[in-house]
Amino acid sequence: MPTDAELRDILTTVKTIALVGWSPKPDRPSHRVAAFLAARGYRVIPVNPGQAGQEALGEVVKASLAEVGPVDMVDIFRRSEEAGAVVDEAIAVGAKVVWMQLGVIDEAAAARARAAGLRVVMDRCPAIEIPRLGL
Repeated sequence: MPTDAELRDILTTVKTIALVGWSPKPDRPSHRVAAFLAARGYRVIPVNPGQAGQEALGEVVKASLAEVGPVDMVDIFRRSEEAGAVVDEAIAVGAKVVWMQLGVIDEAAAARARAAGLRVVMDRCPAIEIPRLGL
């Protein structure tokens, strides 16, 4: 589990975030968190194959991380059993951080990401951590 100092470092150095599992529905957590992060000055690229090609948050929604290319952080709004495949994509595109949302835990995927040099956060939400850390 990252320390507050590590979380602060991640959240203050990351500029570009691919948000996997973004929803166009305003009542969905992925939609609200994406909007929150964008409002805080991050470039948020929504990733959702069913919504690809639409515009959201000033970006074109992408079908996959491969379409997005290199980003600082991949924020994963997928079920735990689907997170591993997203982590592997994040490694492949050269992300620096993999952030698994509240309730999303995949220790094996986290180990693969760490072995590839990525920083890993699991079972946390940046929209909760940013205010908590006073950022």
